[in-house]
Amino acid sequence: MSVKKDASGRRSVQVEVEVPGTPEEVWRAIATGPGISSWFVPTRSDELQGGEMICNFGPGMDSAATITEWQPPHRFTAESEMGPPGSPKVATEWSVETLAGGRCLVRVVHSLFASTDDWDKQLDGLEQGWPAIFRILRRSLETFKGEECSAMQFVSFSTEGHAKAWEKMGGELGLLTVAEGQRWSAPEGLPRIAGVSMGQGMTASTVLLRLDAHGAGAPGTAYIGVFPCGGMAMAYMAIYLYGSNAKAAVQRDEPRWQKWMDERFPMPQIG
Repeated sequence: MSVKKDASGRRSVQVEVEVPGTPEEVWRAIATGPGISSWFVPTRSDELQGGEMICNFGPGMDSAATITEWQPPHRFTAESEMGPPGSPKVATEWSVETLAGGRCLVRVVHSLFASTDDWDKQLDGLEQGWPAIFRILRRSLETFKGEECSAMQFVSFSTEGHAKAWEKMGGELGLLTVAEGQRWSAPEGLPRIAGVSMGQGMTASTVLLRLDAHGAGAPGTAYIGVFPCGGMAMAYMAIYLYGSNAKAAVQRDEPRWQKWMDERFPMPQIG
């Protein structure tokens, strides 16, 4: 864990990634609704100080933040609650720093004020999650800059346990034994999608895939896996497609992927 603690009670984590592009291009990717949606989760933003930014992490899982500073194309901050009402407020600062050679450094800093270690685990989880997501951001700017993105996101939960859920999901998709650099194709009966493994994502039960147009008809990136989440396992699949054929590919394949996810991981009834 690398949570930094100040005498004032401020606790923070930060993650950085170097990406290609001008500050204006990188700003569009990390600070606008369409930009964020092209490599993270579906997002809408008012894109102004005092406005709202809402990220959707799945059905009924909207995360709202208030934009407290807005300084394009270099910096913005937003404030949200870490958990249920009464939880500490988390300030998230995004910055874009110009580097040589047509590149920029993107930095995200999450911070909160607390007198105990109760929220350090959540901050640590934020820190651990960004590197894999930032690989998708970097690929989108390296390979698909200026191209329209259409994305699919599928989320469900299982009470079977993290290991069993990944065995089911990864096993049925043929991902359990795919090594980094190895070619992969979705099994027969599923939408056509194919590419090369980029290795694991946040954990060993997640995989990043570099997709090519020979599968879905549009190139892109996929992030597939199972994450521990509040005592349950969250099954997750995000597919980002780019270019003129992306929208048609999503319209064609999204219902079939949703049906597959619903059948394997029906939403558990809680309470």
